[in-house]
Amino acid sequence: MAGDPSFAIPARPSRRFPFEGGVEYEGETVFLLRPSPERSTDRLAELVETVLAAGPYRYGDFLELPMPLYLVRDDETGDVFRVSVRDGDVRLHVLPETDRDGLRAMYDRLDGRSAVKWDVECRTDIDR
Repeated sequence: MAGDPSFAIPARPSRRFPFEGGVEYEGETVFLLRPSPERSTDRLAELVETVLAAGPYRYGDFLELPMPLYLVRDDETGDVFRVSVRDGDVRLHVLPETDRDGLRAMYDRLDGRSAVKWDVECRTDIDR
């Protein structure tokens, strides 16, 4: 539909694996999905959980964080990205191999299950 967000990814974070173990990301690109009218973080978290549970997602949450945060794999598009809910926004965090199709599908599913209009903003802090 005309006017829908494109989810074009202007820059990707890089991944590194420190000698000490784990994984670190340098830089960030995130799509902020802001509902209008506003919704509470709890209501947005319920919406995200409903969409994830309906599939085609495999996902896990990060326990003991002060906000809902999920690592998500879309089995239809093959995309992996993080989803968080914070300050009245649903945030789609781009990982190095994330493609726009997975982000777009998540947006479409959130939009289809809600009675709100979504404003979408892309933010990046990656030096080119």
